Amino acid sequence: MTVDLILFLILAAVAIATALGMLLSRNAVYSALFLVLNFATVAVFYLLLGAPFIALTQVTVYAGAIMVLFLFVIMLLGTEELPKGEGLNWQKPMAVILAVVLMVEATFLIFVQEPVADLISNSPSADFGGPRAIGELLFSRYLLPFEVTSILLLVAMVGAIVLTLNKKEGGQK
Repeated sequence: MTVDLILFLILAAVAIATALGMLLSRNAVYSALFLVLNFATVAVFYLLLGAPFIALTQVTVYAGAIMVLFLFVIMLLGTEELPKGEGLNWQKPMAVILAVVLMVEATFLIFVQEPVADLISNSPSADFGGPRAIGELLFSRYLLPFEVTSILLLVAMVGAIVLTLNKKEGGQK
């Protein structure tokens, strides 16, 4: 076993453990912290793949900015602790159905798609994951999805502000 494989297996275990911790935690703040650890683990995966720019973007954007936003909303709404109530009746059957669909898709991808060894043997170009290559792709080939994503984020931010203002105005009357 190589050092990369051992590091990958350790990181995979950490990623799975933090994802489960995020899902199973009843405290929203702890859940957000588990998500930060998961984002950091994914960033290390990107480093292992030789994409340092994407790793730094992962840490800066997701673990930094978005998690601050999540924690701000959690603290603003005061929902640090989830109530110990029952979920809706349709949630558990839907979760089972979606899990089965995910397993079928994973099985299809593992056994029907091209072998992973063929994908690994292709070495990336010298500027793979570099800022210049990503910028050229974002502003040429992927300009429309990039702009749509920015508009969706703007609409989400305005929606959060509107919801907060409505809630504050309702509480003051």
